[in-house]
Amino acid sequence: MGAPPPPQGQNHTAAQAAFLPITGRLLVVRLSAMGDIIHALTAITALRAANPDLHIGWLVEERWAELLCARKADRMGDRSAAKPLVDTVHVANFKAWRHALFSNESWREMKALRSEVRSMKYNLALDLQGAIRSALAAQVSGAPGRVGSSQPREKPATMFYNRQVDPQGTHVVEQALSLASDVAGRSLPYMDSLLPVDGDAEGWTDRTLNQMAASRFAIVNPGAGWGAKCWPAESFGAVSRALSERGLAVIINHGPGEEALAEAVCESSSGVAVPVKCSVGELIALTGRASLFIGGDTGPMHLAAALRVPVIALFGPTRPERNGPYGTKSIVLRSPQSLDNSSHTDHPDEGLMTIQPQAVIEAADQLLGDYLG
Repeated sequence: MGAPPPPQGQNHTAAQAAFLPITGRLLVVRLSAMGDIIHALTAITALRAANPDLHIGWLVEERWAELLCARKADRMGDRSAAKPLVDTVHVANFKAWRHALFSNESWREMKALRSEVRSMKYNLALDLQGAIRSALAAQVSGAPGRVGSSQPREKPATMFYNRQVDPQGTHVVEQALSLASDVAGRSLPYMDSLLPVDGDAEGWTDRTLNQMAASRFAIVNPGAGWGAKCWPAESFGAVSRALSERGLAVIINHGPGEEALAEAVCESSSGVAVPVKCSVGELIALTGRASLFIGGDTGPMHLAAALRVPVIALFGPTRPERNGPYGTKSIVLRSPQSLDNSSHTDHPDEGLMTIQPQAVIEAADQLLGDYLG
């Protein structure tokens, strides 16, 4: 039998179509960041379901490897609950290499990674990042087929693909799914992402919640990748006090360098919101037990959505139709005054600043209903 025709709207030549459908070894290239990796997970989960025998490797930055594999799990070993989606996790450290490009150690690490990836003899590399470095990594992998978007984040990335796919859909989850559908040779349905279960992280979560005596809790996430996406700490504090009055404990999630911001939320909440710093694996375990998540367009918000935790998303310069919470019960708040702006400025978004705590509290009541009554 011949391969099924590709979905409409995708670019193919007769020679390129020979790559479809893939039945051998696939390398996924999605290096960073947290939210973007989570957006890609559902596409690869659907691809895995459609092709159970497909060997899937994933090239990812070291910092985000726990989204694919529990910390102590064998990255090259058999799939398990601790590594449920991919067969092999290849870790890179491009950020460190970029800052020490002429270091002998950097070159040794890069050569070792290249040898590791090439030893797997991947048939196809799927670039879900669309950056020059990710497209170049796909080429260096040695995979004879290299698939990427015809509209990548960085246009020169297309030079490294030998098949370009016109992405379908508005949301980035839908666009990633359309590229995975191209690899599968047929339309793939949306599926909940497979995320690793880390026994150590679950134990840490048990101890943390026991210390807080928190049987029901909300997570607030005041930080973001850039300042214009941040809602004021004082507003998070006011919402935290209201949630506490409704019987929920409140945990402030924060990343490296956000300690002062977390303390500001804690102080403005009169101490009812507690800062908790955790690893990626611990954040997965903790978020999965939350009753509510409140935050902006950030990786932790997308993690909550992937875990089907109810989400209140506070949007400013980014578009919720493209980057909003996907696959879970959610309410998105965005002012008409907010304008699309991807310039990564730290200047406060004026529209985001106009969203009042009361609107968030009402959204929480609406999402949780009798639970918060």
